[in-house]
Amino acid sequence: MDSGAIGRDATSGGVTAGDATDSWATGRDAADREGLLDREWSLDELADAYPYPALAPGESWLRANMVSSLDGAGQHDGRSQPLSSDSDMRIFGTLRGLADVIVVGAQTVRQEGYRPARARDAFAARRAAAGQGSAPVIAVVSASLGLDFTLPLFTEPLVPTLILTGAEAPAARVAEARAAGAEVVIAGEGPGVEPARAVAALAERGLRRQLTEGGPRLLGQFVAAGVLDELCLTVSPTMTAGAAQRIAGGPSVAVPQRFAMASLLEEAGFLFTRYRRI
Repeated sequence: MDSGAIGRDATSGGVTAGDATDSWATGRDAADREGLLDREWSLDELADAYPYPALAPGESWLRANMVSSLDGAGQHDGRSQPLSSDSDMRIFGTLRGLADVIVVGAQTVRQEGYRPARARDAFAARRAAAGQGSAPVIAVVSASLGLDFTLPLFTEPLVPTLILTGAEAPAARVAEARAAGAEVVIAGEGPGVEPARAVAALAERGLRRQLTEGGPRLLGQFVAAGVLDELCLTVSPTMTAGAAQRIAGGPSVAVPQRFAMASLLEEAGFLFTRYRRI
């Protein structure tokens, strides 16, 4: 269940707002009245705009954060960065700041040189109030465990990195991962991970506010398994042509799954959408 690579690093930027519960024009007018247009949103405002729902005991929520060009590309030259913007990165960092765990495919880790999530002062009080640790856990999905365990992701995390794999994963690689300080979580009967079991295994560890950043094969498997609750999709005002992957690949679903818009933000032509499964 390794995935194609899509990874981004949080930086800074500005964003303007519209409320998807009203019409686009009404949302823009309301934002203008509130003085939200033409200025950078604070991280607190962004966090308020992207809340996780209240979860009953035993429940979890899996959201994805991806970016796409106008013509459907999920990356350009193998990376999402050319499609992104400062505001997109700011929202990206906010979503990380709200999550208990960030789920990412092994190929993304390899290609993007993933590092441990860091504690950020801007989210410290909010995380403490929610009973969260100082930084989210990184959970890497891999059947082969073909990972470089000397990377900072494994040697320097604030909290141990998790590796989600199957019961038939190579025993030597499992032992190497554990020796490097990673916690190996079995979430499948075969060599790979079963998406529903991965979600449940994380929730059992108290990691109920879940965020996946891809890549496309990983997201596609979550979609096909029916376990994706929410998609935070940045629509980039760019055209790439070519044959780039979409944001989700892999197995198809028998009937297209319907999602409803929960919120909509806009800045410089970028649309920051949030959809929840119906």
